[in-house]
Amino acid sequence: MKIITLLIVLLCSGARAGETTIPSYYRIDDRLGQKLVQIVQELGLQGDFDTGEDGIERISLAVIDLNSRRPRLAGVNMDNFIYPASVYKMYVAAAVLEKISRGGLTLTDTYVIAFPNCVDTVREIRWDPRPVLQPGDTVTVHYLLDLMITRSDNTAANCLIDLAQRESINAMMQAYGWRGSEVTRKFLSRKHEDPEYKTIRGTETCALHAADFLYKIYTRQLVNPWVSQQMLTLLGRQLDKSKLASGLPADAMFYHKTGWYAAWTHDVGIVDTGRVRYVVACFLPLPAQEALPKYSALSRKIFQLMNASGQ
Repeated sequence: MKIITLLIVLLCSGARAGETTIPSYYRIDDRLGQKLVQIVQELGLQGDFDTGEDGIERISLAVIDLNSRRPRLAGVNMDNFIYPASVYKMYVAAAVLEKISRGGLTLTDTYVIAFPNCVDTVREIRWDPRPVLQPGDTVTVHYLLDLMITRSDNTAANCLIDLAQRESINAMMQAYGWRGSEVTRKFLSRKHEDPEYKTIRGTETCALHAADFLYKIYTRQLVNPWVSQQMLTLLGRQLDKSKLASGLPADAMFYHKTGWYAAWTHDVGIVDTGRVRYVVACFLPLPAQEALPKYSALSRKIFQLMNASGQ
């Protein structure tokens, strides 16, 4: 309990206590890093971006080559902490699945939707036929997980944050060395937050942490193989194909989570064609209308780079 209380106090302080030490199982690839910098410059994504009330921000990009015996890591500002929008829902999903794997929940347990968690009024993916969750709806934990990841549903995320509990989510994050990427907020107004989270700093993450999270999924090391494979299945059903997915070849499987809000547009995932395999995590401080064309070109260039390096 003392550890949990201390964690909440540190998060409420607003200080960035991020851990960005690169794990020893990666090999830093300077040549790959230089090529990523060149791509970012070619697309005009280097430098500072004004996000309005959140101030000046920069791209956070990380790539992990999964084809080499020791995974090669490179990036551009990959240790830059940035508002992740809905990308951090994948951290929530992992904690819920961990609780299930420990026997604290089951995928078929039911949950009743209620205020204040019920926040969505429209579907984030408009063509998805599943209705918007309403107060009083009874759904399974599995349904909430799928809705949160594949459609980026905010109501589902709020419910799952309650089921997992932020203390447990963040204990998992810290255990893997992802300090600074703790889940501090639900997807609702601060006035409806739990008392101890009303004044807490906003959630942040960086490309390094997101990429490492995905690497652990790929290698079946995120909690345990069952959790890792459940995460891979959920991420593989992502409905939003407008960002990095738009620049990949048709035969590429992309296990990913997107996020977008105001001045932020993000996509992180695992690319696998059988021969070309890599993790890519990109956080762009740009609104969607500006970011989407950039994402298509960025993804295409990174794939070409990784394809060439594997030959």
